[in-house]
Amino acid sequence: MKRRAAWWIGAAVVLLLVGAALGGGLLARKAEQGRMLARPADVALELAPLDVARVQPRELLRTLEITGALKAVNSAVVKAKVAGEVQQLSVREGDRVTAGQVLGRIDATEYAWKLRQAQEQSAQAGAQLDIAERALENNRALVNQGFISKNALDTSVSNAAAARAALQAARAAAELARKAQNDTVLRAPIAGEVSQRAAQPGERVAVDAKLVEIVDLSRIELEAAVAPEDVGAVRIGAAARLQVDGIAAPVLARVARINPAAQAGTRAVMVYLAVEPQPGLRQGLFAKGRIELERRTASSVPATAVRIDQARPYVLAVEDGRVVQHGVELGLRADAAARGDEALVEVNSGIADGSTVLRGTVGAVREGTRVRLPAPGEAPAPATASASSGATTTR
Repeated sequence: MKRRAAWWIGAAVVLLLVGAALGGGLLARKAEQGRMLARPADVALELAPLDVARVQPRELLRTLEITGALKAVNSAVVKAKVAGEVQQLSVREGDRVTAGQVLGRIDATEYAWKLRQAQEQSAQAGAQLDIAERALENNRALVNQGFISKNALDTSVSNAAAARAALQAARAAAELARKAQNDTVLRAPIAGEVSQRAAQPGERVAVDAKLVEIVDLSRIELEAAVAPEDVGAVRIGAAARLQVDGIAAPVLARVARINPAAQAGTRAVMVYLAVEPQPGLRQGLFAKGRIELERRTASSVPATAVRIDQARPYVLAVEDGRVVQHGVELGLRADAAARGDEALVEVNSGIADGSTVLRGTVGAVREGTRVRLPAPGEAPAPATASASSGATTTR
């Protein structure tokens, strides 16, 4: 009995020791977990220069992207006014011409004979009128002497009037024949450069056949189709910067006209921009660019600093070394392409000028997180650096 009692006492002591050891280990583990959970409160998020931005007044520019083809304001197509064989065509593509310059000729032989025929008919009509007028004068004298009746005189008056009308018609026909002969000479209606020669000497052409096209490159415009929801913001005189195929430097332009009617198929509205003259501009070249819609100076932040994962837009500011959330009211959004760097957003209210905000490159950061701003003289990180490479933690 004594031996069994001693065994039970020993077993109880062992169990107590094991329980104490397990309890101590559990308490130590919970304490370590508590220290791990409390550690973030003591850790500051170290920010790179590209992770932060300031709220400050900047020049904001809103633009509208456009594309289209260049077109000469003044152009002309020389067409055949009379049918016939092309006898001469002395200009080719690229030749400069002046207004009124002779470009070519259509064989005028047939038209010269027609003019001569019309002139002879006019002379014949003139002779007939002379005969009718002399007969009228004689009949008037005979009526006064009572040798003929008044009806005979009336007939003479009518014959003279008919002869006079026939002469006028013959003269008009002669003028038409003269014009047809003159139309065999092809002249440039405007000064410019020949862009197309559509016929060759020896070809027979019909009336209204296209022979030569001339463009005046001293005035060039861009025709751009603008969506109906955007055209309301476009104003006459608005400036634009264009990139034209084959020309390295930007080309300046201004809105000159806006079509009052939309296109039937696309409902787009054509906008015409007067392009500043520049060497190398040609009709038909493709151009793209942006029209300036609005420009003003206002408090702004980079668009990446504005967060929209909540009902109201907000920014994360750094105040006293900690992250503070501020709801903001936004205004004008400036285009990245127009500024050449990054998009900006106007901040109407919610945060003061001079505040430091976190860009979106930092990622998700809880309000109250401690942060360490970059040193004033620290060089900016490369623009290609990711948010993860730009943010570290330090004690």
